[in-house]
Amino acid sequence: MSKFKNIHAGKRCVIIGNGPSLRKTDMSLLRTEYTFGLNRIYMMFDDIGFDTTFHVAINRYVVEQCLDDLRQIRAPLFTAEYNRPLLSTRPNTYYLKNVIGPWFSRDVSRGFWEGHTVTYVALQLAYYMGFSSVILVGVDHRFAVTGAPNQLVESTGQDASHFDPRYFGKGFKWQLPDLPNSEVAYQLARSTFERDNRIIVDSTVDGALTVFPKMSLEEALAK
Repeated sequence: MSKFKNIHAGKRCVIIGNGPSLRKTDMSLLRTEYTFGLNRIYMMFDDIGFDTTFHVAINRYVVEQCLDDLRQIRAPLFTAEYNRPLLSTRPNTYYLKNVIGPWFSRDVSRGFWEGHTVTYVALQLAYYMGFSSVILVGVDHRFAVTGAPNQLVESTGQDASHFDPRYFGKGFKWQLPDLPNSEVAYQLARSTFERDNRIIVDSTVDGALTVFPKMSLEEALAK
C-alpha cells in the first residue's frame, strides 16, 4: 500500500457511487478524471466508455457473488483482508485491515473503518493518496427497500436502488443499508478533510445526502 501514499497529492478525484442518479449524470465529463469505482460499477463501463482508475469492493457477500467480474477488472482493487482467500489469485489487489469504528483512517495501510458504506472506504483511500478535492456522484443515499439495517436479504426481482435493474438482481444476496450510521461516517470524513484544508463536494443529481456541500458536477469540475 505504501506506494499509494500521497501519490496524487493536491489533485482531484471523483468517487462514483451506484445510485440510479448515475443515469442522469453526464459521465462523459469524468473520462479524464481520477475515479474510484465501487462494487458493481463495472456494469456501466461499456455505456460510459471508460474504466475507473481504482476499484473498491469490501462487502463479503458482494465479493463472493462477483468474483469472476472482479478478477477481470484492470484497475487496482482495494478490499478487506477477510476477502484474501477469495481473491488471492488476482494480481494488483490490495488488502486492508478492518478496524472497529467510528473513526476516519488517515493511513489505510494501518487499517480502515468500513463506515457502513463502501463510499466511506473510498474516501479514506482518497485521503491516503493525497487527493485534496473529492467529488461525489451517484451517492443517492436512498433505497427502494426497507428493513432492519445490515439485514441480509435476497433480491426477488429487479433492483430499483441502483443504476441498473440487474445490479442486485433476482437471487442476489445483499445487506440492507444503514443510512444513519453511514452519515456518522460521512461527518467524520468531512471534518477530517476540512481540518487538512481539503474538500469533499456532493454532485449527486437529486441526492438525499446532506452532509457535504452541494454543487453541480459541471461547477465542481470547473474549479
